[in-house]
Amino acid sequence: MVFYKVGDWDDAYTNGANIAGGDRWPAAWVGPARAFRDRLAAAGRARLDLDYGPSPRHRFDLFLPEGEPKGLVVFVHGGFWLNFDKSFWSHLAAGSVDSGYAVAMPSYTLVPDIRIAGITAEIGKAVEAAAALVDGPLVLAGHSAGGQLATRMICTTSPLSARTRARIRHVLSLSGLHDLRPLMRTTIYARLGIDDREAATESPALLRPMDGARLTCWVGAAERSEFVRQNALLANIWTGLGAETAVYAEPDRHHFNVVDGLADAAHPLTRTLLS
Repeated sequence: MVFYKVGDWDDAYTNGANIAGGDRWPAAWVGPARAFRDRLAAAGRARLDLDYGPSPRHRFDLFLPEGEPKGLVVFVHGGFWLNFDKSFWSHLAAGSVDSGYAVAMPSYTLVPDIRIAGITAEIGKAVEAAAALVDGPLVLAGHSAGGQLATRMICTTSPLSARTRARIRHVLSLSGLHDLRPLMRTTIYARLGIDDREAATESPALLRPMDGARLTCWVGAAERSEFVRQNALLANIWTGLGAETAVYAEPDRHHFNVVDGLADAAHPLTRTLLS
């Protein structure tokens, strides 16, 4: 029998230093994201910096397909709730847009100016605002911390209205952080300020899925073991609570390039998202 125990919690949740050439990110996303925004803006299919609240970070971009949208995808970015904004990820809308879907990408207030529970409320408002602009089924996706935020939208304690929840067809969590308690063992915890109460109310793995929840947990097979474990954890627990779940570890993908498939309409990641 072999026992397993995490010896270094900081290393367990550190991505860049454990990826060959990891220092290329996030800069590697900037150029493709800008080029995609420019291309759709030139075609009149990008509505940028739409408001969903009073803060300068309460903004979302909406990318539109040719013709009437089949539905709406909302992508929530990651960054440990501490970093980034919507501008880094625009190109990841390409696969869904080319498949006929509108895609909304919100920014949100970052810790320490807000608690994670407050970000959950903000994402709820962003989803409601985007959903009011596009009819049809609603699909949610999020990467890393964004995976936690996306899955929070389909918990029984979701901030979304019943009407909006009823439109949600599928949620895709990419390398999601579904249990916040292990992060309380890391040095990043000092910045996040998670306490036991917030871990209990904001960890999807500790919450119940809404009726009819349909969830895919997708991770890179080459990611840190904790991200692979967290990916399987939520699907495992929610299966036992009545949700329809799927788990997949994409070969030869790490925490930063696991999102790349969303830029390609033919990639299995995009096809799964829109299924």
